[in-house]
Amino acid sequence: MADSKAPAARPVRTINYLAYGSNDVLGAGSMAVISGWVLFFYTTFCGLAAWQAGLIFLVARVLDAVASPIIGHISDNMGDTPIGRRFGRRRFFILAAIPLLPSFAIMWVSGQSFWYYLITYVLFELVYAMEIIPYETLAAEMGKDYRTKAKFAGIRILFAQASAILAGFLPGWLIEALGRENADTFLYMGILFSILFMATATLLYVFSWERPYSEIAALRPEGEAKPGVGAAVKALYRNLFSTFRIRAFRLHLGMYLGGYISQDVFNAAFTFFVVFALAGSITVASSLLGTMYIVQFVAVMIAINLALRSSPARAYQLAAVSFALGAIVLLVMWNAGVRSGDLLLWVPIVLAGLGRGALNYIPWATYNYMADVDEIVTGRRREGAFAGVMTFVRKMTQSAAVFGVTTIMSWGGFVSGAEVQSDQAITTLAMVLGIGTIGVLLAGIWVSTRFRLNSATHDVLMDEIDRLKSGDAAPPTPETKAIVEDLTGWRYEQLWGNNPVARAQVKEVREQTA
Repeated sequence: MADSKAPAARPVRTINYLAYGSNDVLGAGSMAVISGWVLFFYTTFCGLAAWQAGLIFLVARVLDAVASPIIGHISDNMGDTPIGRRFGRRRFFILAAIPLLPSFAIMWVSGQSFWYYLITYVLFELVYAMEIIPYETLAAEMGKDYRTKAKFAGIRILFAQASAILAGFLPGWLIEALGRENADTFLYMGILFSILFMATATLLYVFSWERPYSEIAALRPEGEAKPGVGAAVKALYRNLFSTFRIRAFRLHLGMYLGGYISQDVFNAAFTFFVVFALAGSITVASSLLGTMYIVQFVAVMIAINLALRSSPARAYQLAAVSFALGAIVLLVMWNAGVRSGDLLLWVPIVLAGLGRGALNYIPWATYNYMADVDEIVTGRRREGAFAGVMTFVRKMTQSAAVFGVTTIMSWGGFVSGAEVQSDQAITTLAMVLGIGTIGVLLAGIWVSTRFRLNSATHDVLMDEIDRLKSGDAAPPTPETKAIVEDLTGWRYEQLWGNNPVARAQVKEVREQTA
């Protein structure tokens, strides 16, 4: 590997944190709107059956899941092109996505066909991936130490929760202005969010940066040619799924999916549960969602301190228990006869919000360190590959979860467009919301008991990477060896390129450039 002296770190200022965080108005805000409202919109105002709405979600997410790793891989190598060197290998995609973001608004036109909703949803998902995959690498590009990356994750999630609050309350406000039966409520919401998406993506492009091309090129073995794009894509998935050979990343994915899929299941059922089981309305569901997101905003600020002072795993476990209690209390109250308008409903909403906010923050805080663990294994920087795999796995599992919920709803007797649902349909909704949510949370808690990446172990990891870069041949201390082996899942003697994952990387690039 070529020797190079690391350049001085560029200072990260308040405007950089704010610009980075604001982009999650697109990242999380759009997903909050979709997860909270799109199924209800499709079944109430578009004449689609529940299973058809779920099928749209499934097809769009699967296609997006296939495209996302490709985008991540191409962005890893975009710096080798004139366009990438001029606009940035990550930031080029962000710039190109800005004029395409109004695709979000056209999803919310009522009265169209199944194929219209499928095509418009797929279009937005692809534009979303085009912007978000490169965005997710920028915290690791702009910051190198644990605390800087934690601040990036924190500000990102704070903006995410703020946009989710807007996604929760905005439909209710628009209904008050336009009328209860006006489907244009959702169209105007889509237009407003599209404008926000374009503004925040522009801020991100202007106030972000990437690692210098020279620093990335220096990590390549000497004499290795740059990969051709066509050949690189051909070997794409073998390369990307090598990320699963990193133990910390496998555990991180388990926690991430446990925290997020539990929310997917809850969100898919919640609006229907409020309207039909609690005898509420869209306005009531909007108020409850908005309040939950306000609590999540507060919970993120608590989780930032807790994750730094304690450990991500411990913070995750506390958050998961709080969310599970919220779901349990909600169902107990419904079974006891509590209905829409009862003040007691705020108790499970607060409990769930406290847990969900922390569960949203913690996986993204730990994600920023995955490329560091990978670097000591492969001797390379592969932020784009990890971002692509994260999104691939997330989209595939989310699509399966939502399609599963809507299919179960249909089997349980749910009738689209009906003002009242049968007792069987309502009981099915309650079982999905309870058993589905809590079951996934328990799986995430189990994984978190094995996850040991924290501030102290990350410092040890980075010191060892610096020592290996300098060519120091002295053996590590027993404590350092144990920590690094636990994080990577490899014996120490196999690190820094001496393993099948690293050799496969070199072989692939040689094949691509032969």
